Amino acid sequence: MFEVYITKAAKYLPNEAVSNEEMEDYLGLINDAASKARRIILRNNKITSRYYAIDKTGKSTHNNAELTRNAVVQLFDENFTAQDLEVLSCGTSTPDVFLPSHAAMVHGLLKNKSVELNSSTGVCCAGMNSLKFGFLSVRSGNSKNAICTGSERVSTWLNAQMYNHEAANLKSLEEQPIIAFKKDFLRWMLSDGAGAFLLENKPKGPVSLKIEWMEAFSYAYELETCMYAGGDKLENGEIKAWSDYAPEEWLNESVFAIKQDVKLLDEFILSKGAESMKDAMVKNNITADQVDYFIPHVSSNFFVEGLKKGLMEKGIGMADEKWFMNLSRVGNVGSASIYLALEELMNSGNLKKGDRILLSVPESGRFSFAYAYLTVC
Repeated sequence: MFEVYITKAAKYLPNEAVSNEEMEDYLGLINDAASKARRIILRNNKITSRYYAIDKTGKSTHNNAELTRNAVVQLFDENFTAQDLEVLSCGTSTPDVFLPSHAAMVHGLLKNKSVELNSSTGVCCAGMNSLKFGFLSVRSGNSKNAICTGSERVSTWLNAQMYNHEAANLKSLEEQPIIAFKKDFLRWMLSDGAGAFLLENKPKGPVSLKIEWMEAFSYAYELETCMYAGGDKLENGEIKAWSDYAPEEWLNESVFAIKQDVKLLDEFILSKGAESMKDAMVKNNITADQVDYFIPHVSSNFFVEGLKKGLMEKGIGMADEKWFMNLSRVGNVGSASIYLALEELMNSGNLKKGDRILLSVPESGRFSFAYAYLTVC
């Protein structure tokens, strides 16, 4: 078995930062009316700027594969070129197309040589699943290196035009043309970007991060779906797939919109997060004292105090000075968020040899959680 190191990290955030007051200039107005939920959601999530791969007309400036490619190419230099790459592992919640895979589309833009591909889907854990594939490939000796990514291009999914038909349909039925909170909520939470890590079997450069272990947990066997797209939730909790709807229903009910059951989210995301993190730490025989930097992917600042309390109750509380987050500055970029946070810390100049970093990523899709423990070399 070989040791595995993150030897370089890169990010790509499209265009200019978008402030809270500019968001509807980019995403548009549903039914020509400002969202009543926007200010409340933003006050709770405390995101002040984010990035969109669209312009103010709603026109796309980058697709997901392009965002990812733009992060990946920053990992290449004279010591590691595109021709040296062996494995490309890409995770996302929002691929540009159903088929081919996201990794294949990114590889098509790189135009380098034949490599092994892996595409991880899901929600926020897609980026960590991508990382684990690369980690296991290098660790087993199957490859000497891998590039792993997390990326999202969700802005076009959140554009008002995706919901206007549903609003018009509601109005025609003499109902209030207001889109359900489970859909409107996420319009003010999610944004675009990509992050990429180079994994190698030897440390290199001024800062390398040794991946000590990775763990993942799923509670889908006991909990129903919380966050979803391409279908809708029935009263019994089951998901009816888009392919079981008539084409006209896709528009009338915004079937392809991203939705979240916020009551279910509030009930389980913190408790299952604390439970799974405790299990991961116990399994690998580490304590909170053995963590110098704690990087949690938190979708909203609303959950921070609750997470702190939950971790304390499990005996794994992290002191405030250990927390590292950039949510307010770059937004919630789903599967890319953990990449963007670690990239910022890794390139900050603040890390010193021997520092230990714990990554924590929850996914509300059907409640999955992923963790990684790193040592600075």
